Amino acid sequence: MPLSDINKIFSNKRAGIAMPTSIERRRDYQRDYDRIIFSPDFRKLQDKTQVFPLPDGVLVHNRLTHSLEVSSVGRSLGAIIGRALCDKYAADLTPESMDFYEHDLYNVLAAAALCHDIGNPAFGHAGEDAISAFFRKNEELKTFFTEAGWQDLVHFEGNANAIRLVAGNHSGQNTDGLRLTYATLCAIAKYPCESVARNKKFIHRKKFGFFQPDKEIFSEIAAETCMIRENDSPLAYLRHPFVWLVEAADDICYNLMDLEDAHSLGIIEHQTCRDLLKNLVANLAVDDLHIVEQRLNSLYDKDKQIAYLRSKAIGGLIKHAAEIYVAHFEEILDGTFATSLFDMISEHTPELSEIVSFSVANVYNHIRVVEIENAGYNVMYELLSHLIPSIILPKEKREVFDKKSVRLLPAAYNKDGDTEAARIWGVVDYVSGMTDNQATSLYRKIKGIDIGFSY
Repeated sequence: MPLSDINKIFSNKRAGIAMPTSIERRRDYQRDYDRIIFSPDFRKLQDKTQVFPLPDGVLVHNRLTHSLEVSSVGRSLGAIIGRALCDKYAADLTPESMDFYEHDLYNVLAAAALCHDIGNPAFGHAGEDAISAFFRKNEELKTFFTEAGWQDLVHFEGNANAIRLVAGNHSGQNTDGLRLTYATLCAIAKYPCESVARNKKFIHRKKFGFFQPDKEIFSEIAAETCMIRENDSPLAYLRHPFVWLVEAADDICYNLMDLEDAHSLGIIEHQTCRDLLKNLVANLAVDDLHIVEQRLNSLYDKDKQIAYLRSKAIGGLIKHAAEIYVAHFEEILDGTFATSLFDMISEHTPELSEIVSFSVANVYNHIRVVEIENAGYNVMYELLSHLIPSIILPKEKREVFDKKSVRLLPAAYNKDGDTEAARIWGVVDYVSGMTDNQATSLYRKIKGIDIGFSY
């Protein structure tokens, strides 16, 4: 992609609307942020597990608080980088582009980061695995789908589901979703390919970014924002330049915030956590280490000490990520950049790599995390097992049990009278859209664990 295309990779047009819209005093990309904040699917994130089940008395992250923090980091990256790009490429930018990079890039990244997890089912990756496993173990359902459509289900992907929720053909809403700008939508597309194009050798195709029913809208997003088409069949694009920043914001937040949560829960020792973060802060050189020590010694609350070090570390990582992005911007623009910003920082920051390795061993594989993952997997698998066999039967062949099962589906997700594939997707949309508590509650009721009225 030539450097001149720096002027073409953003668009304030909205999915489902022919012409750009504007409103006095509120910029188009700010409206994206507001639409996401007020959407029901975003609110559901408050009851979706980040890493740890929500305990009594200790405030740890859920998907909503995580998304708000990622959005904050994304906004900071956008503000720093937008100004830097205006300075570095002043001769190449049109007046419109100057205005966008200085005053709107941070709004786009804040909005995209806000909904980067919006498609994650209940129980996160365990929920994804349960949906995928259900279809792998019920291969007779494959006859209702094309090969590409079947791959969507046996490799169910929360990233693709995000596009489905905010822009695609999600059951129970119009096909235009939230009508976000194409600039915000392209920044969500971490894996811009269809499921049959997955290839773990490439960072942009390690997973996939849209389901078959949403292929057309994704092609529109790509065309409007000049994404580079890598392959036609199967369809695959190179990453949009804004995606790298949303990914970096996510990587920065979860790698540090999950560590802080583990400390708050007493899963890791205070001194261990303090040393890991202090060593990282020292390497990042965000402040004089003597000043950091003085501030630490003035804080008697151990949780506040960790929060202080974490905030310093995030500030340093934002600075380094921005510097790398600007230095490699032309490679990012033409699609030859191939390593995440976080990984590039880690290559030169052993203290960051140590935190990642420590978290894998002591946080993400802690018994309490493994227990909730196992429970979540079983809940999601059983819900699909209960609903799908009944909904795909012709009405005249349904037993009383099947009819009662189908009645559990809300009207918006009940696709009776449509194709078997559409009916299955209705169930998948319903189950994948549940919160942890919604899924657990329905599971307990259909299994006879909870019997009686609840309001």
